[in-house]
Amino acid sequence: MKNIDVCLTPDLLHHHNINNSIVVVTDIFRATSCMVTGFAYGVQSIIPVASVEECAEYQKRGYIAAAERNAEKVEGFDLDNSPFSFMDERLVGNKIAMTTTNGTLSITKSKKNAVKVIVGAFLNLQAVVNYLKAQPYDVLVLCAGWKGRPNLEDTLFAGAVVEALRDEYFVAEDAAILAMRAYEASRENMPLYLSNSSHIRRLQRLGINKDITYCLQKDLYDIVPILRGNELVLV
Repeated sequence: MKNIDVCLTPDLLHHHNINNSIVVVTDIFRATSCMVTGFAYGVQSIIPVASVEECAEYQKRGYIAAAERNAEKVEGFDLDNSPFSFMDERLVGNKIAMTTTNGTLSITKSKKNAVKVIVGAFLNLQAVVNYLKAQPYDVLVLCAGWKGRPNLEDTLFAGAVVEALRDEYFVAEDAAILAMRAYEASRENMPLYLSNSSHIRRLQRLGINKDITYCLQKDLYDIVPILRGNELVLV
């Protein structure tokens, strides 16, 4: 039987053997929500990079560049980390280079050893679940967290994936059980459940309430971004 597990922060990734695993990277507020939205609105590909300097190099080569640190746009770049920025018509058919505080770092940490790396958000939850059901590999949901620490919103997404797959995968470890139980407790009203979470407070201080509401919507898009080489493309 295939296994499913959860890594609550990329700082714990070295404890997981992912040589036979599809890694599902999630950063609900807001990197993976941006990526899913961008593809839904016609972006051709997204190159996730760990550092601002790498992203700037792509920008010099003519790529549209999105850079975020501490939930705010980095000065000099084209896009911030709001999913609404990724709905812009001028992005259709274009390649984007992207760096964020947590999400793109998680992708770059995963790609060396994972069988595949895909991007998950509540926005494409069912599409991710359907894709995984058709695959022969184990699954690790990697929560991007916040600067090496776990966060609640990514943990809830991980729990939603575990809950959806628990009849077909062996749920072996406590992190997966914890995430699933948290999702089961929150599923009827996630905004209320998350209302005191650290990243919600961080975004609210920046006046980004509409992003919070948007990112917690389920199944708006039937797409799965997957890493091919150094680029995210659609499956």
